Amino acid sequence: MNVAAIDCGTNTVRLLVASAGPDGRLVESCRLVEFAMLGRGVDATKRLRDDTIACALDIVGRYAAVIADHECAAVRFVATSAARDAANRDELLDGVRAALGPRAAVDVISGEEESRLSFTGATSGVARAVDPVLVMDSGGGSTELVRGHTDGRVEQAASVQAGSRRMRDRFLRDDPPTEAQITRARAAVRAALGAAAIDLEMVRTFIGVAGTVTTMAALALGLPRYDRSVVHGARLGLDEVGTVADRLLSLSVAQIAALGPVEPQRAEVLAAGALVVDEIAQHVRATTLVVSEADILDGVALGLLARGAAGHAPS
Repeated sequence: MNVAAIDCGTNTVRLLVASAGPDGRLVESCRLVEFAMLGRGVDATKRLRDDTIACALDIVGRYAAVIADHECAAVRFVATSAARDAANRDELLDGVRAALGPRAAVDVISGEEESRLSFTGATSGVARAVDPVLVMDSGGGSTELVRGHTDGRVEQAASVQAGSRRMRDRFLRDDPPTEAQITRARAAVRAALGAAAIDLEMVRTFIGVAGTVTTMAALALGLPRYDRSVVHGARLGLDEVGTVADRLLSLSVAQIAALGPVEPQRAEVLAAGALVVDEIAQHVRATTLVVSEADILDGVALGLLARGAAGHAPS
């Protein structure tokens, strides 16, 4: 049985089509990513722009055809930080429901649920993780932090209001950003992390997911082009995380876009995302960051498979 998960984030709209293997792990049939930049301007206006809504719906329309081709028995679309913050989110959701049909579940999920799904997905993709585990999902509008155990138990979860798009729009406005802007942005991340009040002490396994982290890993590894098979499972020393962040913050958007493994659409917000990742890494006692390509999409798909298509109804 195939199921389909769509993650509509602040920067990207992503699709995973998967089924369950004999061992209960996901068997991936299709994984796609496109950029809608849905969160552009949301931090200031609290509204989604007409052009980014149109772009996101165009992507979802193409994904609907892929889902039909794979005869998926269950479909769930989850929207995260940008949609949570936007007063006009229903304009997006109504269009998504029309594109995916009445059997699809279409949700704007809370930061708490986003954290839980990210934790489930990330830990499913990392072998030999040692408890306690911290999963960091670095997004465009927020960063989800979850501390828990490999058996699925979650001890703490927090949605930190610091993400690549939010930091870019709010602080890092020059190209490249000035030292003063970087200082203010770092202080804001530290304040947001303090407000989240999640215990980062004694973490044994530190897992990072999502595009900022995976692109930073590709740069640290010196890849000429992005290679998912190499990035997944890579381990970066936390000093390497800081080195990559500092390098990106010293470059213009055009210079970042010219780096081999960087997707051009991500270049605008990558330095800001790297700053967030670096600040969080400085508060974690683990020595390495484990990079996982398994994330919230995998968590959504695993949830669909666990419930079974017949038991899943639109919310």
